[in-house]
Amino acid sequence: MDLVTLNDVPMGRLLVVAGHLVGQRWNRFLAEKFNLTQAGMVTLMTLDKDGALPHREVAQRCFVRPATLTGIIDTLERDGLVERQRDDTDRRSVRLAITPAGRERVAAIGALIRAGRPLTSVDADPAKAAVIRAFLLEVIGSGEEPRMIEPTDLPDGQQC
Repeated sequence: MDLVTLNDVPMGRLLVVAGHLVGQRWNRFLAEKFNLTQAGMVTLMTLDKDGALPHREVAQRCFVRPATLTGIIDTLERDGLVERQRDDTDRRSVRLAITPAGRERVAAIGALIRAGRPLTSVDADPAKAAVIRAFLLEVIGSGEEPRMIEPTDLPDGQQC
């Protein structure tokens, strides 16, 4: 899809397309620069913030099933970023812990995120960025199903 074909696309569809493309680009960047998936990054950040945790607890905090987390942990452990630790009081229980190499990876990603580099020339403008942020926060926070706004709902007779 080129930008010309997107000019008349409704805002909701543009939001979906933008989210999809940004997600793809972010995942590609994580893989190339940090050798991580999005799921691996979230898992590392959870363990960095919360310390060693049981497998099931990490899965809950990362919003994945325990079975899904197993593969993520296998990869992170293979790469030396996470380790499985047996619980001394209950040998059946396994705790997951971030390694020093994992902490370094989280620190590098965190520094990149905190750098706040604009994604586009539009969000480089503080006034425009504020409008975009307000829009995205309202979309995220509404928790409602998409709905059509009636023309009578718009201020000053604006058109959809």
